[in-house]
Amino acid sequence: MPSAAHQWVVRFAGTNSELERCYRVMVELRPHLTQEAFMRAVRRQDEQDGYRLVYVEDEGEVMAVAGFRIMQLLVTGRTLYVDDIVTAEDRRSRGYGKHLFEWLARHARDQECKTLELDSGVQRTAAHRFYFRQRMHISSFHFRMKLNE
Repeated sequence: MPSAAHQWVVRFAGTNSELERCYRVMVELRPHLTQEAFMRAVRRQDEQDGYRLVYVEDEGEVMAVAGFRIMQLLVTGRTLYVDDIVTAEDRRSRGYGKHLFEWLARHARDQECKTLELDSGVQRTAAHRFYFRQRMHISSFHFRMKLNE
């Protein structure tokens, strides 16, 4: 049984130890990444783009993780873009993801962002239901072209 939500703290992951703990959850969303590649990518994205990794901890265990960046876009203005958000599969539907999402929305407002945005794979129907419950809506299509193939 999870602890009371008001006790859950969202923390920024910065140390190697914190990144390693977050990897155990993030790998469920990004299974192609080894722990070493994940840690390198987080560090590089932080340096280049201001990517930040945050997590919800309960009773000493990382339950949910999100990676985001704040950017300026012509279409929306100042935007908090969520690159990654995932709750440990065996801990879903207990409020950790909602708690983390609400923290992201508050952080976006505190940073004077006009929008909170994310992309989600078309196959992730359970995640889509979660996003709709958080009052998000589908605002565009995302197109991709692989290069050098």
